[in-house]
Amino acid sequence: MSTIYDVANVKGFIRMCNDGWLQGWHERNGGNLTYRMTDDEVAEAKPFFEEPREWVKMGVRGENLAGQYFVSTGSGKYMRNVLEDPHANIGIVEINETGDAFRVVWGLANGARPTSEFESHYMNHCVAAARTDGADRVIYHAHTPGIIEMSFVVPLEDRAFTRILWQMMTECVVVFPTGVGVVPWMVPGGPAIAEASSELMKTYDTIVWAHHGLFAAGPDFDTTFGLAHTVEKAAEIYLAARAANGGSDDFLNKISDKGLKDTCRDFGIKINEAFVD
Repeated sequence: MSTIYDVANVKGFIRMCNDGWLQGWHERNGGNLTYRMTDDEVAEAKPFFEEPREWVKMGVRGENLAGQYFVSTGSGKYMRNVLEDPHANIGIVEINETGDAFRVVWGLANGARPTSEFESHYMNHCVAAARTDGADRVIYHAHTPGIIEMSFVVPLEDRAFTRILWQMMTECVVVFPTGVGVVPWMVPGGPAIAEASSELMKTYDTIVWAHHGLFAAGPDFDTTFGLAHTVEKAAEIYLAARAANGGSDDFLNKISDKGLKDTCRDFGIKINEAFVD
């Protein structure tokens, strides 16, 4: 292996950053991505690690992922630049043995830091890993315009958002059968939004940050990006249908609750019963 870019998870991470940029979800330095590395991936990448930096306290603690390594986009960095110069725009960080601090061990050149929302990412990783017996490794935050627009016209409630999205496309209830959680507007980047998001992540793979975007968790890059893409596409369909209907969402046709439940039954998926009548 000649460079760190030959490590599969690093290559996949770079591709997903660029995929999000191409969707138009990452204006300026908007959005961020983190990935929890496997032990084998860490072993592959370690020959390319640089001199570790000082430990930085996070303001949150998650002991179940203490000692783990994460690939992270950088604070103030632009997704559009990741493909061209990964070393300057992404990095690998190590979590300390008490799960409350990190240090950069590769990348994020010239003293750059991991995303300013790393605390939210880390706490959500801790919850998602516990909920899925360690399977979930990706946390993705994108400024998806359809979801942001929905947060202006739909009640900021889990059930309200979920039902609308499920009814827009048949595959939605299959892709996210537990629904989506909703965090009302909060100042990003601090412990408060990290705690609010991680509480919802105990139930959902996807979280709406009102007037801000989408948070998604999954086991790999394809699944997580596909989840975010599906939710955002459903939001765009809802907004287009509502506009075509004179601003009303009292649509002539929509997928019934029976249809949602029948779809999950046929696909062998358990629907969130609290969100159907």
